[in-house]
Amino acid sequence: MRNRVPAPQPTPLSPFDRLWLTEAVRLREQHAGPLEDGEANRHARQQGGDAADLIEARALWLARRDGLDQALRHWQQGARLARYLLAALALFIGAGLAYSALGDGVRPVNVFWALGSLLGLNLLTLLGWLAGFVFAGDGNGALGRLWLWLSRLLARDARAAHLAPALLSLLEQRRLSRWLLGSGANSFWLLAMSAALLGLLALMATRQYGFVWETTILGERTFIGLTQALGVVPGLLGFSTPDAGQIAASSGVATPDARHAWAGWLVGVTLVYGWLPRALLTALCGWRWRRGRAALRLDPSLPAYRLLRERLQPSSERLGIADPAPAALHAPASGRQLDGSEGAVLVAIELDPHVSWPPALPAGIADAGVLDEREQRHRLLDQLTRYPPERLAIACDPRRSPDRGTLGLIGELSRCAGQTRVWLLQPLTGQALDSARLGDWHDALDRLGIAHQAAAPLQWLETGHD
Repeated sequence: MRNRVPAPQPTPLSPFDRLWLTEAVRLREQHAGPLEDGEANRHARQQGGDAADLIEARALWLARRDGLDQALRHWQQGARLARYLLAALALFIGAGLAYSALGDGVRPVNVFWALGSLLGLNLLTLLGWLAGFVFAGDGNGALGRLWLWLSRLLARDARAAHLAPALLSLLEQRRLSRWLLGSGANSFWLLAMSAALLGLLALMATRQYGFVWETTILGERTFIGLTQALGVVPGLLGFSTPDAGQIAASSGVATPDARHAWAGWLVGVTLVYGWLPRALLTALCGWRWRRGRAALRLDPSLPAYRLLRERLQPSSERLGIADPAPAALHAPASGRQLDGSEGAVLVAIELDPHVSWPPALPAGIADAGVLDEREQRHRLLDQLTRYPPERLAIACDPRRSPDRGTLGLIGELSRCAGQTRVWLLQPLTGQALDSARLGDWHDALDRLGIAHQAAAPLQWLETGHD
């Protein structure tokens, strides 16, 4: 005989993760049809609360039953790994921008060509993100879609298929996807520009660069005016800007003083027009994302939850009791009504009508009767959910096949008690027991992790010991 392995304790979930799983369960049912949720509904009603609480409790129970909560953990691990990979890519891009702008120091640096190398790609992606944010109503962009794709790929869990769509669907309820994915996209380029600035400083600290400007069709005044205009804001932060004479002299090879001025100007312009906008947008998107996430609530009035509300919170329950209480409550014909005082319960499933039942029971053991009909099963499961006993023995006739329905009921009953054992009854006198079918019972119960025995477990029910 084998003791039942205790069910693992559910991992605590944040409020946002709970909403996320609820939305994932809704999408799963939308695509695959209604799930078997009888036990989930009972546990939700037992937990109580308003309609939103009941819907969320049901969804979380189903998510844990089907392993969707573990898939969420795997998806989040994949998302973190995807962020690390994108961060490494951003550092590589930033370092490449710095090197492509300055080169190896052998040839003079064309300052405006270098500035275009440092800011051009960043500016184009920023304009693309802003255009999507303003005109398309989102800020997902290519980087956001790449992050979601990598997260799903690195999760390596087929059950996570509905998690990314559920995340976007949940965020769209308050238009939060623009802020979450916008925060990621701007963080990527903030990191890239940080790497570019550090690369600039490292290269300028270890190599000597000459700065020039070159043109065929533009005049000297154009370069002087553009350079000084770009240097106004960096100059307020203490960065140097070449004067008109130094700019004019740099049409050839710049003097040492001009080189220092140009170096300060290039770093300052990159910081102000490349790094600073990304820093401000990252902070803005992050603030709006955290604020919106804290305000997220499940909306039970959505059409998708209408039928579910009726099952979890029937109209008669929501309106309250209108009729006077009857003189006596109806009790099931088989077994007794459980009231929570029982520490041990014996129940049987679909016994031969010739079997004498129940056996003589010691004091303290409640007889829950024989379960033959669906109504009896639902009634007993509701009672056990409300008043879970410490020990539960389930009597079964091993001459019957251990079909999925019977095993599913045994599993549901076992989850309503602290400890459970299955009593495989001996056949009536003159009847034979098929050894192959008995082996099927043993294999099925072993897979469920439920202890089973042929002898009457009455002593165990009474004392907790064999």
